Amino acid sequence: MSGYSTSLGKCIQGDSLDVLQGLDDNSIDLIITSPPFSLQRHKSYGEVGQEEYVDWLLQFGTIAFNKLKETGSFVIDLGGAYQKGSPIKSLYPFRFMLKMCDEVGYYLAQDMYWHNPSALPTPIEWVNKRKMRCKTSVNTVWWLSKSMFPKSDIKKVLVPYSSRMQDLIDNPKSFVKEEGVVRPSGHVMGMKSWAKNNGGAIPANLLQISNSESNSQYLRYCKLLGLKGHPARFPAKLPEFFIKMLTDAGDYVVDIFCGSNTTGMVAEELGRKWLSIDLCNEYVATSSFRFAKSEEQARQFYSDIISGKDIVVDSSTNA
Repeated sequence: MSGYSTSLGKCIQGDSLDVLQGLDDNSIDLIITSPPFSLQRHKSYGEVGQEEYVDWLLQFGTIAFNKLKETGSFVIDLGGAYQKGSPIKSLYPFRFMLKMCDEVGYYLAQDMYWHNPSALPTPIEWVNKRKMRCKTSVNTVWWLSKSMFPKSDIKKVLVPYSSRMQDLIDNPKSFVKEEGVVRPSGHVMGMKSWAKNNGGAIPANLLQISNSESNSQYLRYCKLLGLKGHPARFPAKLPEFFIKMLTDAGDYVVDIFCGSNTTGMVAEELGRKWLSIDLCNEYVATSSFRFAKSEEQARQFYSDIISGKDIVVDSSTNA
């Protein structure tokens, strides 16, 4: 199999069903991926029809179940789609989640949602032309787990406090006039509990991350070499959130539909071992640009991988 390896991971061209079968049982800490979406119009990166999509995708989840550690998680970003010829949403993301739990044995650790503020107004027919629907800018991200208590530490992904909360921490007496006052909500107001600085606020299950990459090293080298970048890249902050929360340094992270290999790049930067797989050799070859240090090196990486070689790259400066 062609591809490339770094000090911590490997990106390979291959069928994820076959590659997963060859991995040891109970060896993976986190599988995080964004599969080709079930779209009505043909896309160059491939997909199956909505009717077959759930069972097609379920094959991967079924094999992955035994490969995950008992404390492991399976996180999947699923974009929605409308039913053919009508402004009615397909239920396939929910059917997939239910089958993963009811038939395979996963638990739904939490339903997560990714809001992309920079999303274009789609679908064009129902949003732009007929103006019957709001634009779609939120994807479901199912956080599935092998057990009821997967590895997870929310303290690793705390978010900055709001300005008002920071003011409360800095000057609690201006907010809490009397210790132990019970609010209508039932919360007890007290300076010791409310004014404690925990290093940040607990994040919501709606992750607001803009997907507006335009001049990354990956895209620059694609343009310089006259190649098309992967058409459905997710932003680095999305896998970063889950890798930080659900794994520790040295843990094993796998992406079974890696595309431009954002997951592998982030895992490398965070000190996790990783494996990324994609069926398309072109995507594997161009994804190596994330680890290239010059246009010349990017060109050589691409040439070697396209010709079927398995190369080693220096990951000391990811991009």
